[in-house]
Amino acid sequence: MPSVVCTLWFRRLTEAPAGAPRLVCFPHAGGAASWYQPFAEHFEGRAELVAVQYPGRQDRRSEPLIDDIRRLADQIAPLLTRDRPLHLFGHSMGAMIAFEVALRNEPDHLFVSGRRAPQIVRDDRVHQKDDTGLIAEVRKLAGTNARVFDDEELVRMVLPAIRADYRAAETYRYRPGPSLACPLTALTGDADPKASVGEVEQWRERTTGTFALRVLPGGHFFLSDNRSAVAAFVSGETPSA
Repeated sequence: MPSVVCTLWFRRLTEAPAGAPRLVCFPHAGGAASWYQPFAEHFEGRAELVAVQYPGRQDRRSEPLIDDIRRLADQIAPLLTRDRPLHLFGHSMGAMIAFEVALRNEPDHLFVSGRRAPQIVRDDRVHQKDDTGLIAEVRKLAGTNARVFDDEELVRMVLPAIRADYRAAETYRYRPGPSLACPLTALTGDADPKASVGEVEQWRERTTGTFALRVLPGGHFFLSDNRSAVAAFVSGETPSA
């Protein structure tokens, strides 16, 4: 995947032997490709870990933000190559982008994390809050180091991307259509305020393939405290106790 990984959209975080899957990871709202860097040690040799870099952050900060899930999927899906098994993994907003990419370029396995099934609609309007309200919401979910919001310059840099991503996630509406046929695994934290276990379980309706639900301890960003277990699940292994 050299030509693809070298584009603005992708960052390769691990190498993997021939035949191992390519695991393309989609960040949460306000997140960047670097958020998946701590997972690299857990996937080394298991998968070629590739993280998606959305426009408007880090080294793509000067590019226009995209605040529409389908527009993002339209740009990403054609770039994915099939020289090895293709697995998609998305967390929170990233789960919706991964799902829409899967509808356009069906992978060998789709993993969704920390997000209710797409057919479940909530009238969330966090993106319409003022800056103080938006920052409070992000702090509550504990997905971003709180010290970022103590630096006014950093806040000005990251807040537009966070707001655009929340707008994308909150205005997204599932359009009924053909189901996926690939295996689909949904992961969630047992105390996630944004996605109950029952809401996440309903992802099973989005594929005619096999479905699995994995519940791990933690809130919305349960992944950060369960990296080894997540890597084992995603790699098809049984995590150690």
